[in-house]
Amino acid sequence: MNLWYAVAMKRKNEHARPAAMSPMDAALSYLTGRMRTVREVEDKLDDLQYGEGDILTTVARLKELNLLNDGEYAREFVRSRLATKPVSRQKLYMDLRAHRVPEELIEAALNELPEETEADNALEVAKKYWRQMSALEEPVRRERVLRRLTSRGFSTEASLAAIRQAAEAEA
Repeated sequence: MNLWYAVAMKRKNEHARPAAMSPMDAALSYLTGRMRTVREVEDKLDDLQYGEGDILTTVARLKELNLLNDGEYAREFVRSRLATKPVSRQKLYMDLRAHRVPEELIEAALNELPEETEADNALEVAKKYWRQMSALEEPVRRERVLRRLTSRGFSTEASLAAIRQAAEAEA
């Protein structure tokens, strides 16, 4: 058998549902690795070619069992993301939108953050990059740190304030 043919057949069968697997079993298997949003589970079951009625029934039951909860997903996403990498509220918002979490649940999760979180995160990132770029001349250093902060979703105003504080802390 041709190697390319074998690879193509394997990829084709990756999206096929296992024989005799119920939609609930498929959903539970998908939820085993990590938390998922309602839309992610719906899309997965749709990819496995389950009917719309089966998908709606399965999702409703998973919600009933509290195994599928977009509000909890959003809160946990924000908590874990901030624990691993300081980012802005805007970046968190965009990431949650990419996971297709409903708007009101994103707002609720972000409203649980203390107001000073944004400034603290910007300062933490600014200090890190300010130290890393210490060999550069100050104007270039400020510009590059500013770019790093804005790429993480911090506003220009918050970024400039954080850079100012990082520079003062070093001096």
